[in-house]
Amino acid sequence: MRSILKKTFLAGCLLSASAPLWAQQQRVLPKYDPMSRERGKTAFGATCGFCHGQNARGGEGGPDLLHSVIVLQDEEGKDLGVFLQKGRPEKGMPAFAGMPPASSTDIATFLHAEILAAMTQRTVQINIVTGDAKAGEAFFNGEGKCGTCHSVTGDLKGVGAKYDAINLQDKAMMPRGGTGFGGPVSGPKRMATVTLPSGESASGTLERITLFDVTLRDASGTRRTFTRNGATPRVEVQDPLQGHFDNLLKITDKQMHDITAYLVTLK
Repeated sequence: MRSILKKTFLAGCLLSASAPLWAQQQRVLPKYDPMSRERGKTAFGATCGFCHGQNARGGEGGPDLLHSVIVLQDEEGKDLGVFLQKGRPEKGMPAFAGMPPASSTDIATFLHAEILAAMTQRTVQINIVTGDAKAGEAFFNGEGKCGTCHSVTGDLKGVGAKYDAINLQDKAMMPRGGTGFGGPVSGPKRMATVTLPSGESASGTLERITLFDVTLRDASGTRRTFTRNGATPRVEVQDPLQGHFDNLLKITDKQMHDITAYLVTLK
């Protein structure tokens, strides 16, 4: 149950919240063990709810976990469990060193189920082409910097006739495909360079990166994993799709609809 990144998750949320319900229903969405989810809800409420709110959407002392990179990168509670064991004392989050792995898994199940519920339970319009195409064009050429990598007379020529509005929005908001919750990953690969304190470095295709480790596959096909401790070792990631993900950190609901309306006009 791996999410790609927070940015991919945001894309999934924006897309699914804007797509018609019939389109959502035709997608294969993950299913969660209801008993694990209920146990996770109880454990979360007792352990984390006082800061992050009982529904994980943020409280007086903690942020909204449905948009947390740590949660969204989590794989069946493994990454979340390591994080909970260490905590973030410098940010006021204590370490839960005694938490059993099963509890971490249950909490992760609860959080991922809450994310999915937030995606699928909004009331939406059937017609998603509700934006302003002119405003979308302005965003494309201006704030969004889409024209830096794309061209309406090149790679995007005729894209409005090639895909329907839902798929256009899907590809613009979630360029690597999938649901953002374990769906297939496609698109250009990310590359990474890891530089150790000794000065030794390794480069290759990035397979996994978390707060605690990074895994890449070098040119010889060898898979290498490095443990991370803060900024050590230094990890530099080169992602051809970074511009999409940067936009997802700041794009508004209106801008998303505007860019979709503009893409539809590219016949």
